[in-house]
Amino acid sequence: MSKIDAGQAQHASLEPVLKSLIGPLLIFLLVVYFYFLAGKIDEPPSPEQLGAAFWPKMILIFLMVSCGIKAGEILMARRKGGAEGTPAGPRPEVDIPKLAAMIAMVIAGVYFMDIIGFPLCNFIFLLLFMRIAGVRKKVPLFLTSVLGTIFLLYLFVKIVYLPLPKGQWFFDDMTIFLYRVLHII
Repeated sequence: MSKIDAGQAQHASLEPVLKSLIGPLLIFLLVVYFYFLAGKIDEPPSPEQLGAAFWPKMILIFLMVSCGIKAGEILMARRKGGAEGTPAGPRPEVDIPKLAAMIAMVIAGVYFMDIIGFPLCNFIFLLLFMRIAGVRKKVPLFLTSVLGTIFLLYLFVKIVYLPLPKGQWFFDDMTIFLYRVLHII
């Protein structure tokens, strides 16, 4: 085999890997740009508070790390699988009605959050979303929804100082009562 043929074969084997790396690389570069934009968010009012830029920057850092992990997975799959670098076998079937219901749940959650408040909306969202996803046992479903909502309340309100929607009508009073029971305010 001549040097030209060997070079063309190596280039042909790198092409699928490079195509696979384009997505994570583009997302990574976009996230870096947004990270610098998040740095322009106003600083916290006092040194004890994390401020408004903390949460977006934290999510963006996690997204950069996940892009790095995905790129590593692609490179590792190339080493293990030879020149292919992609998993063999058929793609899994997508349950379109279930996917549509999950998308509708996200949209409904955003809409109802201002009306019924974050705590109740998040609890109902987690409960229904996990049920649609396939969790059937009632105790884990309920516990995950309750504990997940409490965790997010503490995280956003107590640690990050992010004001969450309290709701309208009596939902506002219900949210304030919950905050007092949990010693958030």
